[in-house]
Amino acid sequence: MSDERQKIVFQKNLLKYLQLNNKTQKEVADAINVSPQTFNTWCQGIALPRMGKVQLLADYFHINKSDLIEDKTDIEDSSEPYYINDDARELAQFMFENPEYKVLFDASRKVKKEDIEFVKQMIDRVRGDVNDTGC
Repeated sequence: MSDERQKIVFQKNLLKYLQLNNKTQKEVADAINVSPQTFNTWCQGIALPRMGKVQLLADYFHINKSDLIEDKTDIEDSSEPYYINDDARELAQFMFENPEYKVLFDASRKVKKEDIEFVKQMIDRVRGDVNDTGC
């Protein structure tokens, strides 16, 4: 990826996390100990931070460095299913269609079928259901 493209990707990602966390440039600049002017050059796509500062930003936002430096547009816009595991996807669809299980919809994308099944069984037990067979 060219340097100019990398600046654009970083700019887009940084602005996204500022917005998601409802933070100002100054707040984050102060938190990671850079001048607001330097931080602003990152937000405008004029300059890129060094990897040490990228790590500080990632730590600040509780994300991975890759979330700031990689272009994930194709991943977010792809038609790839949310759940990678087919069995987990089927069970998640069942629970989506049954409102009493919707609490599981914030599950991790990489969740295993066994993890979803375990939580489903726990919900069934709390509700007093006899049928814990799944789908």
